[in-house]
Amino acid sequence: MTKAKHPAGPWTEPHLVKAGKGWIDSCPFWDEDGNAYLVHAFAGSRSGIKSILVLHRMRPDGTALLDDGVLVFDGHKEHTTVEGPKMYKRNGYYYLFAPAGGVATGWQLVLRSRNIYGPYEAKVVMDQGKTKINGPHQGAWVDTPGGESWFFHFQDREAYGRIVHLQPMKWVADWPVIGNDPDGDGKGEPVMEFKKPLVGKAFPLAAPATSDEFDLPQLGLQWQWQANPQPEWGFPTGYLGFFRLNAVLNPSGFRNLWDLPNLLLQKIPAPAFSATAKLTFSPNTTGEKAGLVVMGADYAYIGLEKADGQLHLILSSCKAADKGSAETVHLSQPVSSNTVYFRVEVKEPAMCSFSYSTDGKTFQPVGPPFEAKPGRWIGAKIGLFCSRTLVTNDSGYADADWFRVE
Repeated sequence: MTKAKHPAGPWTEPHLVKAGKGWIDSCPFWDEDGNAYLVHAFAGSRSGIKSILVLHRMRPDGTALLDDGVLVFDGHKEHTTVEGPKMYKRNGYYYLFAPAGGVATGWQLVLRSRNIYGPYEAKVVMDQGKTKINGPHQGAWVDTPGGESWFFHFQDREAYGRIVHLQPMKWVADWPVIGNDPDGDGKGEPVMEFKKPLVGKAFPLAAPATSDEFDLPQLGLQWQWQANPQPEWGFPTGYLGFFRLNAVLNPSGFRNLWDLPNLLLQKIPAPAFSATAKLTFSPNTTGEKAGLVVMGADYAYIGLEKADGQLHLILSSCKAADKGSAETVHLSQPVSSNTVYFRVEVKEPAMCSFSYSTDGKTFQPVGPPFEAKPGRWIGAKIGLFCSRTLVTNDSGYADADWFRVE
């Protein structure tokens, strides 16, 4: 396997290599002779073309492309929507690993040639087969210091997002065989269990972060704002032990939470789980609200809102939010406490049930169940929000004491 050698670049900030609308999934490659290349695909929704892979010469320091590209593979006939190329070199062959056929229903394709510009032989090396792992997609080959080959890819699980899998891989007649190949035809199918890679030592079991006590001077890495963040949306408080969400003014043309940039979210962590948040809401004006949200193209939330001069417990949902639909209010009732514990319990297939508590011990279920939907291709997310409808020079706020996932 040819290892990429990355020459030091003369920049410290992100550098524009080439402007190109709809150019996607670019992969750099440095050959043994010192020449550098960049291969990529196209998104039809933005460029008007798709199902092809194009290769460019690139400056060895990665700062610019040296030509307008050469079409090295056309997948229109048998491998439509080919994308996500990864380039390697092994035993004198150039390889392009690329998924085709679509995210949820596709297969893993490998191309090889003795010449970097082709022509490339094509072979399907893995598909769903008889497994439950649909559309193995956007994968890449990795090798360990001990010489093992592995392949990681994702599986689209709708509301649960894109789940990453690690597959065993071996080489047969200079073609990769990925996963399990029960009939020996060279086309594998994914495995759900396998002996882990030999990486020189044992590591303890670990999982990505989910819960957050908000007692550090920065958010945990699990959190993602819905849009490019602004500092005034919220602040960690460190030793004070909470995260303050300011009530941000709804943007012009606001229709529903799909338009709200200041949603503080994280990916759904498991097929079944519960998420509980302790919020203290201190509104200043009518129309301010804060709560716990399950966000996607459909969404639902439970929270508090200031209306008619008092606090209301609210439960709302919205179907086809990305199309501009209006919310449906399922519950709006006065509540005396401004500190409330909000909970959502999720069970397969992404069915969500909301409840609340004023003491953190006894939870009252509210409203109908809600089925989470993906936010287009990013899966559904869970998290917090705080918003307002009126212009003011001092908004209210919601202090999140903690957010706990079980």
